[in-house]
Amino acid sequence: MNNERLSKILLAPVVSEKSTRMAESNKQMVFKVLRDASKPEVRKAVEKMFDVTVSSVQLMNVKGKIKRFGQSVGRRSDWKKAYVTLAEGSDIDFAGAE
Repeated sequence: MNNERLSKILLAPVVSEKSTRMAESNKQMVFKVLRDASKPEVRKAVEKMFDVTVSSVQLMNVKGKIKRFGQSVGRRSDWKKAYVTLAEGSDIDFAGAE
């Protein structure tokens, strides 16, 4: 895994009520990742980018919703979500990352 690929694995953090609760209680962060990303790639990308220790990674494929725009029917794209559990003593602070 080269550094260029690792820097492109993480697309964005998923900020929702559920992900905020998980971050506070279970030390789990949720990220939107590339569709072809694997668990070892996500682990190394998070460890490299945020300088933390990752204890586990769980990946989930999210199916795109079907939406209507007037009479035409459209479909949102599928995407992949990663639940990253941090080791004890590690923390990611998105608010202070400016």
